[in-house]
Amino acid sequence: MTPSLALEKPAAAAPPASRRRAGGSLWPFVLPALIVVASVIVFPWGFTIWMSLNEWQIGGGSSFVGLANYGRLLTDLRFHDALWHTLYFTALAVILPVVLGLFSAIVFHQNFKARGFLRALFVMPMMATPVAIALVWAMMFHPQLGVLNYLLSLVGIPPQLWVFHPSTVIPSLVLVETWQWTPLVMLIVLGGLAAIPTEPYESALIDGASGWQMFWHITLPLVLPFVMVAAIIRSIDAIKSFDIIYAITQGGPGTASETVNLYLYSVAFAYYDIGYGSAIAVVFFLMVIGLAVLLLWLKKRVQWTEVGIGA
Repeated sequence: MTPSLALEKPAAAAPPASRRRAGGSLWPFVLPALIVVASVIVFPWGFTIWMSLNEWQIGGGSSFVGLANYGRLLTDLRFHDALWHTLYFTALAVILPVVLGLFSAIVFHQNFKARGFLRALFVMPMMATPVAIALVWAMMFHPQLGVLNYLLSLVGIPPQLWVFHPSTVIPSLVLVETWQWTPLVMLIVLGGLAAIPTEPYESALIDGASGWQMFWHITLPLVLPFVMVAAIIRSIDAIKSFDIIYAITQGGPGTASETVNLYLYSVAFAYYDIGYGSAIAVVFFLMVIGLAVLLLWLKKRVQWTEVGIGA
């Protein structure tokens, strides 16, 4: 009689020793990065928020005032003007470089002589130091000695006050930003143009489409996600702009070109009101985050629409 053999369920295989060692050795690699992030980002912002809840003057003590500093912003007319100047400056400093950068990218995408040299010459402004650019443009803006008014006189246009008049100071500063950062937009859009296939254009030529129709129905929809990327980069950079404005006008004449960034600097480092300056910094940070989220949402909508049309 053959003895019956009992079937036993094999025991679960233990995880390899190498896997256990790898799982147990992750923290030594992650912990330094967490410490750096906490010390460089989390702690400064946490401390800024704590300072915004206090009345704190440099050289004096601090006292907890809760949300009083934020309530003060609601009645601070100078902050309201600075907010309007920031939005006005940002809108112009985004629209003009994006439009001119798109046009420049289409021009430089064509084949013509000395295209590489002209491309290199066109991108040189974005490589210069902002303060050096500001000093050069400040001399160019001078009403009597500046070259801009001399050029206007050659075509019969009367001299302008440029950054020395409240109504023209922000458009003049936007002119500097546009000159410096249009090449960046051009490079981003140029990369998008290089990725567009040639088949849609060949089909459009067979159908008798004009150059404008091909641009409006083929080029612009396909390159629009790249334009949105450029707009996001320019928007975040323009709303934080400080060096160009401060070096040319210091927020003047009066407070006509004072943005939130410059007002924050004045409150914290000229008036030594650290608590109120910290409240402005927190609100300004929320503005930047809100703008970034809005633009990223619009970028996703643009990509979704493009995919939906092509499906």
